[in-house]
Amino acid sequence: MRLLLFGPPGVGKGTQAKLLSQEFGVPHISTGDMLRASVADGTKFGEKAKAIMDAGQLVPDDIMVGIVRDVLGSPSVNKGFILDGFPRTIEQAKALTNILNNLHISDYNVVNLDVDDEAIVRRLTKRLMCLDDGKIYNSEIDGVTAGSPCPACGGRLVLRDDDKEETVRKRLSVYHSTTAPVLRYYQSQGRVMSVDGSGDIDEVYQKIKEMVGT
Repeated sequence: MRLLLFGPPGVGKGTQAKLLSQEFGVPHISTGDMLRASVADGTKFGEKAKAIMDAGQLVPDDIMVGIVRDVLGSPSVNKGFILDGFPRTIEQAKALTNILNNLHISDYNVVNLDVDDEAIVRRLTKRLMCLDDGKIYNSEIDGVTAGSPCPACGGRLVLRDDDKEETVRKRLSVYHSTTAPVLRYYQSQGRVMSVDGSGDIDEVYQKIKEMVGT
């Protein structure tokens, strides 16, 4: 199983990637995980990334591409991988193609989780986080409100800044403007499988498994 997972913020990519990883025994590789692992391991690219992040700047493409090359060339991905959060731009997509070609990997697919923007806005703006234990709740499903106590530990529940409606819409706008060209790039190669991501977690998971032929 070699998959590139795409989808807007809040669509549940991380959740689906973890389920696939657990069932099929292949690593779920997110951009954040790759960065943290490279920094912790003290790799050449990890040290460069740490210096840039410590300065409060974004990690440039050439360093991210180097980190991805290291990860995909390691024995840990011999049985496959689920790549989440990369590539985000056409330049990254072309670099990834070169990496995979050099590794003689051609059997990979792109799974695009498709959810209407308004549904994502509704989903994220109802998400509340406990300030003490970090647990996430849904105001509609769990019957809680911002400022109320966490059902688990009594800490205060808050709506995170990046889950406020204005911020969510900005994040969606950025996603569509940068990712739409990347999806077209993979569509031209016949690699994109679109899955309706609006159902519950199990429904979406079964659709993904059917789509990728497992």
